[in-house]
Amino acid sequence: MGDVLAGIHATWEFESDALVIRFERGIRTPRLFQALRERRVPYEALSAATLAPGRRGTVVLHAVPRPGADPLMEAAAGQLKETCDPYRLALPADREELAARLRDELAAVIPGRPDPLDPVDRFDSGFLVAAPQGPISFKAYDGKATFDGTSEVSFRWSSTMATSEKWKTGDQVFPVRELSGVEWRTPDSPGGFLRLLPRGGAPRPERPDHDPASVVFGLGYGPVHDSLPFAAAVLAAIRAKDRAPVPAGARSAAHGDPGAIAERIRHLGELHRAGLVTDEEFAAKKTELLAEL
Repeated sequence: MGDVLAGIHATWEFESDALVIRFERGIRTPRLFQALRERRVPYEALSAATLAPGRRGTVVLHAVPRPGADPLMEAAAGQLKETCDPYRLALPADREELAARLRDELAAVIPGRPDPLDPVDRFDSGFLVAAPQGPISFKAYDGKATFDGTSEVSFRWSSTMATSEKWKTGDQVFPVRELSGVEWRTPDSPGGFLRLLPRGGAPRPERPDHDPASVVFGLGYGPVHDSLPFAAAVLAAIRAKDRAPVPAGARSAAHGDPGAIAERIRHLGELHRAGLVTDEEFAAKKTELLAEL
């Protein structure tokens, strides 16, 4: 395509096989955008392109990502405010005609949507968009979270803010190969936290401030621009571990693994909540997965 579209806080470049989003740096640019800097989004990672009126004399071009294509959006789970959505580009209203042309061109190069009912293929194929090169550590309210980038996540508890339950367990180290996912709840609302999900579905404390596999946010600790890229990077590493070659017969042995099946059902539930799977399809596929146990 070769076009370049400069908007508010970002510039989109339309390459032959991908949309490259470069975010501006400045005091008015959302801090999440500044942390992301640049993202390359293959067209196959998109499901649609839309154009709609925005606020204060603007129009908004939206490149809609496929569910499961981007670890950042997967971790965010629909919690980002529209103004912090990296797939939305605000433009002055007088550029609407140009934006409409590029929307149509973008829609034309987006491949057809794959079957959303096969969480196995979705899980095995990994993410189509690379994880952001975000912080390798950040301070939460009750401790410090650190990720080495590939194989290990650690939590070091605060001497003043961590609960006695966490102090009793001591600082924690989590090998990525022993994790099935992450759960992120935005610090922009009460009760924000980052929870690591171990394989096997073992019982864990309901409250994240009592769970040694969680760090909690609050009072300015764990802001979106730090904690969300961190969560996305960990999630991408987990997916990469799951895609690693395994010995012959190992995949069939994992066929009935409760942790793996629980993860597949969780992904199916996300598709159901997103409206990509009907109630009947969700019930039928869930029954099929439970039969594998």
